[in-house]
Amino acid sequence: MGISPPLVMGILNVTPDSFHDGGRHDAVQAAVARGLQLATEGADWIDVGGESTRPGAAEVPASLELERVVPVIRALRAELPGLPISIDTRKAAVAVGAIEAGASAVNDVSALGDPAMAGVVAQADCQLVLMHMLGTPATMQREPGYHDVVADVASFLDERLARAVQAGIPRARIWLDPGIGFGKTAVHNLSLVRGIPRLAELGQRVLLGASRKSFIGQVLELPGTEDRLEGSLAVAAVATWLGVHMLRVHDVLATRRVLRMVAALQGVGS
Repeated sequence: MGISPPLVMGILNVTPDSFHDGGRHDAVQAAVARGLQLATEGADWIDVGGESTRPGAAEVPASLELERVVPVIRALRAELPGLPISIDTRKAAVAVGAIEAGASAVNDVSALGDPAMAGVVAQADCQLVLMHMLGTPATMQREPGYHDVVADVASFLDERLARAVQAGIPRARIWLDPGIGFGKTAVHNLSLVRGIPRLAELGQRVLLGASRKSFIGQVLELPGTEDRLEGSLAVAAVATWLGVHMLRVHDVLATRRVLRMVAALQGVGS
């Protein structure tokens, strides 16, 4: 069990087509307002993304990603000087622009798929999230298969961790994310949540992003993302009990309340 509650990463998608909140914050003013709201609700990080990586999504040019995210990151950095802001991207060029605008972390769903990404992160001395994905967003849900999903994902992340360290990124700045929904069935996703302790054995902090994802809808027979809050909070509670170190969520305030309750049940601080 975790000794202290996990951090909460608030999701800020500056996109027209993300699976839950696409189009809600794709104007700069709306995105900045949402980011400030996430901070007020208790977000420890804000994760800004300019490219949807939902299943079936097509890649967008780096120039468009930068156009979407840079003004938002710059404005949030001015308003929230001490709060970590991560850029959710798989492109080194976007990471460079975001870091220049004030981002202090890179959330890379391709886990260094861009050969230049490790060098960018090492030079900037920022934090890095390495996530497992099977294939690309456009192809990842086409009959995903594993021998042992927890072992296979752990092996992949361990290899990418070694690559990052070799590039000069200190282990203390690296997070590992099993990539819930990124080339996994509902059964795979449930196994990965239960497998958090196994992933933590790699010696790194573990981030989990399960908020409102399709496996929750499948379990609860709820096709719409707007109906998946309770399922998301249940995953957050179990993941916290199993020792996860950060939760990437849409619903910061509700998640914060769940974490307080789990901490009380664990006797943390008593």
